Amino acid sequence: MANIKISDLTAAAAAAGANEFEINEAGTSKKVTGTQISAFVKADLLDDTTVNFSGTLQNGGSNVVVDSDIGSTVQAYDADTLKADTADTLTAPFRGTITTDNDLSFDQDVTNNFSCTPSAGGTLTFTNHTSGQSGYVLLDNSSGYAITAAATTKITATDLTTISTAGVYLISYFDNGTNAYCTVSASYA
Repeated sequence: MANIKISDLTAAAAAAGANEFEINEAGTSKKVTGTQISAFVKADLLDDTTVNFSGTLQNGGSNVVVDSDIGSTVQAYDADTLKADTADTLTAPFRGTITTDNDLSFDQDVTNNFSCTPSAGGTLTFTNHTSGQSGYVLLDNSSGYAITAAATTKITATDLTTISTAGVYLISYFDNGTNAYCTVSASYA
């Protein structure tokens, strides 16, 4: 067969495994198939520890995570991260903030723990009820202001009388999503 320029050949409809390609191997003309080329490319990529890529991803690029995604659109891997759907053991302190709120109304969306020194009588109230939330209120009622309870604050009459008496108390609460159930310590002062 006479030598023909590659540019003069008829274009193939598609590359396929059975197609043959001319190569130069150490100065000798030889042929390889599309299947051989594909196997070489796959093996070479799998052997690389780093594959550098620049350009636009095609066919499912939205499922590919690149370095710039870590910490912005994808959480960085951390074996110590608490997860909502697994049992975790805390091996270091896990602390909540203490919010000072002196009006006797405690917003559960702010924190779990509160400090309160009322300047007048009022109604012990919890807002934004969250099922399963619990915490504490350190109540310094040294002036002995009268304290009542909102309908959704479940506390015994005896405990209401206790916290209306001058003293410092620790109120613990547990919320079921509708009501905050409270218990009261003896006076610390």
